[in-house]
Amino acid sequence: MAVDHAVFWYGCNMTRHGEVIRATTRILELVGMDAAPAGGPASCCGSPKEASARISEGMARRTVTQFNESGRGQVVTWCPSCHMNMQDSMAPVTPTKFETVHVTEALWARRDRLAPLLTQRVEARVLLHAHHGFNGRVAVNDLVPALLRLIPGVTVAEHPYRSPGHMCSSLAAVPGALADAHRATLSAMSETGTGTLCTIFHSCHREAVALERHGIRVRNWIHLLAESLGIEAEDEYKAWRNAADPRAAIGEDRILAAGEVAFARLLEPELRKPPAV
Repeated sequence: MAVDHAVFWYGCNMTRHGEVIRATTRILELVGMDAAPAGGPASCCGSPKEASARISEGMARRTVTQFNESGRGQVVTWCPSCHMNMQDSMAPVTPTKFETVHVTEALWARRDRLAPLLTQRVEARVLLHAHHGFNGRVAVNDLVPALLRLIPGVTVAEHPYRSPGHMCSSLAAVPGALADAHRATLSAMSETGTGTLCTIFHSCHREAVALERHGIRVRNWIHLLAESLGIEAEDEYKAWRNAADPRAAIGEDRILAAGEVAFARLLEPELRKPPAV
């Protein structure tokens, strides 16, 4: 099997979900892609610093230069913001020596290699957590269900509801918007008789996992593919978010290793915040 050399650009905001990064890298490898992972502040699109055009452009230019110098002809994206920023603002300023494709496109293009590997049955009737926004750029609302239907035992229900924006992060800052979207999602699940909500992106997954308190399951599409492939991908973030005491669920040794100040300022408030509904 010919191997395609690429960069798997998972972005800055995925680091809470290391199992998704590792599983996605492994899945790309299984379908014939040597996809070197890149992300975090060293490979940022610059959007977190958009208030300063100079800093944002410098970060974006550094990332494009890094990818150009890798010698890999393709950058496989995960984050919709990174994907759009690459196409809209990064590449026009700093010419690229690579093609940008979304991970859903990369896997669907190699579905003939992927499908025979999906051997473990996963019993799940799922509803896709879909947004309007990014689908106009990459047809993720079609590609993710198509990939899920390759998994033995998975049924994907159809429902017209689509959340606004391209990820739930755009809703969280608007009073009541995320709660309205979650109530509409739970209603759609009731109407379709689905027990599993399947998220596409990390931001949505972080907000949606608390919906398990309503008696449903929340899984990312990569978790479902990984299970069928026999790849370990434990969703620790979900366990922490739904724990009565997130600190106890994580353990003091791991918090100390990560840094008490960083945990207390950046992660603990997020894990302890009340669910939107």
